[in-house]
Amino acid sequence: MENKPISRSLRLLSQLMELHGENPFKIKSVANAALKIDKLPFAIAQKPVADIDKIDGIGKSIAAKIIELLATGTIQELEDILLQTPPGVVEMLGIKGIGPKKIATIWHDLQIENIGELYYACNENRLIEAKGFGLKTQEEIKKNIEFKMAANGKFLYTHVEGTINQLYTDLSVWLNKVDHHSLFGIAGDFRRLNEIIEEAVYVIGTDDIAAVSNQILTFNALTFKDIDENTFTSHTENGLHIRVFVVAKADFYLHYFTQTGHKTHVLEVLKLAGNGPFKTEEEIYSKAGLDFILPELREGLNEIELAKNHQLPNLIKLEDLKGSLHNHSDWSDGEHTLEEMALYCKNELKLEYLGICDHSKSAFYAKGLNEQRVYAQHQQIDELNAKLAPFKIFKGIESDILYDGSLDYSDDILKTFDFVVASVHSQLKMTEEKATSRLIKAIENPYTTILGHPTGRLLLTRKGYEIDFKKVIDACAANNVVIEINANPLRLDLDWRWHRYALDKGVLLAINPDAHRKEGFHDMRFGTMVARKGGLTAHKCLNSFSLSEIETYFTNKKQS
Repeated sequence: MENKPISRSLRLLSQLMELHGENPFKIKSVANAALKIDKLPFAIAQKPVADIDKIDGIGKSIAAKIIELLATGTIQELEDILLQTPPGVVEMLGIKGIGPKKIATIWHDLQIENIGELYYACNENRLIEAKGFGLKTQEEIKKNIEFKMAANGKFLYTHVEGTINQLYTDLSVWLNKVDHHSLFGIAGDFRRLNEIIEEAVYVIGTDDIAAVSNQILTFNALTFKDIDENTFTSHTENGLHIRVFVVAKADFYLHYFTQTGHKTHVLEVLKLAGNGPFKTEEEIYSKAGLDFILPELREGLNEIELAKNHQLPNLIKLEDLKGSLHNHSDWSDGEHTLEEMALYCKNELKLEYLGICDHSKSAFYAKGLNEQRVYAQHQQIDELNAKLAPFKIFKGIESDILYDGSLDYSDDILKTFDFVVASVHSQLKMTEEKATSRLIKAIENPYTTILGHPTGRLLLTRKGYEIDFKKVIDACAANNVVIEINANPLRLDLDWRWHRYALDKGVLLAINPDAHRKEGFHDMRFGTMVARKGGLTAHKCLNSFSLSEIETYFTNKKQS
């Protein structure tokens, strides 16, 4: 064994000891030994066992650990302490900018157990509330996590949207100088509005392929490589892969189409339409005998069958949304006051209503509301509604779904809310069967109006718990429970791949921003994007209902 893995094992042991609050002198001894071993000019494994404790900075105790590691490949003390520590907390030790003491605060005080939850907390501005953290530290941690997330070559749509659009603008300006008669477009996953982007794809159609291909190698913003005939690749500074296709102008729309859609979709359409040439994308679908299919629907599901039978949905648009449900104020872990949130919705976004859903009492880490504070908040809502009419604030709560599937308050409290969003926030490690039955019990509670972020996933950082989607959706259909499309770009949960099944079962969906500050309302745009991918229409979206319609809906739900 080389020195570096020995050093790393001792360093990890020292970090975990500090995380668990062990003797500071012992921690320092292990940490110093790890540092010294890393800098030794010789391989410690080559030393006779009896001489290891004679190395400067290594006493008998540390030597015993090293000998154990060399003999068995591990240190039992390290294994024991790892068993006491959630794997996600151990992973957090690898984030630059936070040491074990801060991670202990994050773990114990904020109940955060993995990098995904930590990143989400940074986005909610919750980290600055913890002892020893400030805005600068929070932003640095967030930046370091984003760097770690990008290391696998996958990016959240929201993280690369600006980069991809700016590169489109820069390439357009450059292309206009090289061949101002060319055609140009963004294709790939980005054009299909996928939540995860692995590559930015651009297609150029030109009458002079040679000139454009030669000139693109001199493009200043990126360094392109010619990987095969008229296909060029590059990477942005943050690691996003870029691919540019240069094709004959007459073939532009064929290539634009093939580089946009899922392979299954492309093959099926071209079987019907032939290989062109095509003057527009619309002509491709027309020759295939299909209604035009928007890029976000080209996923190789049932969209071609729908297009054959003129049954494609009239997809929801952001402007269809009349209100915003599931939002937080400074009554719990939000940044702005209830009035500030309401005024922003009314005056800036021109919405008709706001649903406030601060956290329930079990979410103590998020200043969840006990029964007395619920009553006090309802009094403030009544006062604000009198002041802001006809705009209305609905009295909601994001009630934790407890381990056994029950909600966080007694029926006497639950019945005081206009609506209840039921969500899981804790004890995520369950079997699929247990997690499913837990959700179904919450769905069957007569006070549950909306099932919030059904899997608890955090894109690229936490998979979310396994559930039987069909059973959960069927339960929502049977109990007249709406399913949330959590519009936070880190969640986008319910996954769009299950929207169609829910819609076919007659379940309403709600595009909820889960906003913790005024700016968070704008996440409804991301929720609308994935809702369109899932085939959602305005009349099947709860918060596209007008104020009077949603008032009636909430009243009927409570009386049913």
